[in-house]
Amino acid sequence: MSEVLPAIGQVLVLVAALALAVPFLGRYLAHLYTSPRHLRVEQVLYRGLRVDPDADQHWRTYTLSVLGFSLVSILALFGLGRLQQHLPLSLGFPALPADGAWNTAVSFVTNTNWQWYSGEVTIGHLMQMSGLTVQNFVSAAVGMAAAAAFARGLASTKRDGRVGNFWADLVRGVLRVLLPGAFVSALLLIALGAIQNLAGTSPVTTLSGGTQQMTGGPVASQEAIKVLGTNGGGFYNVNSAHPFENPTALSNLLEIFLLLVIPFAMAWAFGLIVRDRRQGIAVLSVMALLLTVSVGLLTWAEMAGPGLAPAAAGGALEGKEVRFGPAASALFGAATTGTSTGAVNSMHDSFTGPGGGVAMFNMMLGEIAPGGTGSGLYGMLMLAIVTVFLCGLMVGRTPEYLGKKIGQHEIVLVALYVLATPILVLGGAAIALTASDGLAGLQESGPHGLSEAVYAVTSAANNNGSGFGGLTSGTPFWNTLLGLLMLAGRFLPMIFVLALAGRFATQQHLPPSAGTLPTHRPLFVALLSGVALVVVGLTYVPVLALGPIVESL
Repeated sequence: MSEVLPAIGQVLVLVAALALAVPFLGRYLAHLYTSPRHLRVEQVLYRGLRVDPDADQHWRTYTLSVLGFSLVSILALFGLGRLQQHLPLSLGFPALPADGAWNTAVSFVTNTNWQWYSGEVTIGHLMQMSGLTVQNFVSAAVGMAAAAAFARGLASTKRDGRVGNFWADLVRGVLRVLLPGAFVSALLLIALGAIQNLAGTSPVTTLSGGTQQMTGGPVASQEAIKVLGTNGGGFYNVNSAHPFENPTALSNLLEIFLLLVIPFAMAWAFGLIVRDRRQGIAVLSVMALLLTVSVGLLTWAEMAGPGLAPAAAGGALEGKEVRFGPAASALFGAATTGTSTGAVNSMHDSFTGPGGGVAMFNMMLGEIAPGGTGSGLYGMLMLAIVTVFLCGLMVGRTPEYLGKKIGQHEIVLVALYVLATPILVLGGAAIALTASDGLAGLQESGPHGLSEAVYAVTSAANNNGSGFGGLTSGTPFWNTLLGLLMLAGRFLPMIFVLALAGRFATQQHLPPSAGTLPTHRPLFVALLSGVALVVVGLTYVPVLALGPIVESL
């Protein structure tokens, strides 16, 4: 009980903070992605990029801009990794191996931030700041841009297939949202005890009289955008469990708030962009409902789940920081896997069987509760279209969503989106578990060993980035496999989303007719929640049964 009451208080504070911030930020985001005005500093950047921010792009051009920008980013980050030993502030660290540089470049460009290395002893300060942190900003902005393009496609009445300008969306997302938000958040983290300097290692005398080397660096600035942009890559190996990244219970709550606020606000902004705020509230309600269930199940699993000895009245403490405890660790774990963040304040490998299963299931849902910056919104909207389509079939009429008909071409794109990630997850798991190099990386045998491999490929394909620490992933096999899964898991779904946005942008906007399913009422919220759970359940229940469910029993 002593653990539960403070946890309930933290949840109430978090809910109150989100209730105040989400409508405000949502209105700001809606204005940001629909306003024709540009700031002076933005105009300078557009001239430097040699782009016309007022030229609406056809969805194909928009998609090629996303892919081209991401390819250049991968090449640049790969080059930094391979040349690190020649950079200033490298702290004497050698160049990353080719497979490690590939994995890191793809990881940070795709907003996954999977880390096969220990950051404090592998990556120098310049690469942290000019490489990894920069990608934390732009990869988050790319996801937000894709979601905004999809919303504009649904709202479009021009019938020309144009969904906006990627370069304007990218620059605005970075300069007007992520930079100021991260700046303020970094100051708050510094005030709460996170460190921010350019120091290398400093010797300190321990309480026992020994000497220990403490690593400094630009931690707070990277930590802020790590959570605000739902990135997840930490400066230290133990991520937000390290006291230099996450010093207190208050900073822990702040980080949870930061990783949830933009995904929820994007849902609110969606309702304003399509000129029906109720639609955004309905989508946001499903996100909040699924997250609430996840938090409840994960908290139960870590506080009183099966397998805990009667003496463990305070819950499962293995792999958790005492300054947070099981309840706050469960809250962080549910939030970081419900979004595409992947940051951790406890070791997910030490979660109970049900706890690890809930975290894995959150990612298998497609991280839509509330998901990443942008990716959570368009993932939920794709499932909303599936819901409308199924209901339309049941009543024998052509399904519509927000005045746009869902025909053969539209549902094919939705089906490709829904199937892409499960194929990557299950196919990747099959490769990992049948290859000797894949099996060699597993620490455990039996159901937990299976969970280690499945969790890794699920995390990579869904661009989460968290992992079970027992898996030795820093090998050429795992770096290559996970890099491919991250790349395909990020850009294949995004291509289908932008193609569908283009299809909607070519359609005439139809007024609601008799028999059209209302998509803003509690019934639709329940239907959408059920579709999200059933689609995932039918796909992943067999592998979950062999892993976390068997482990729980």
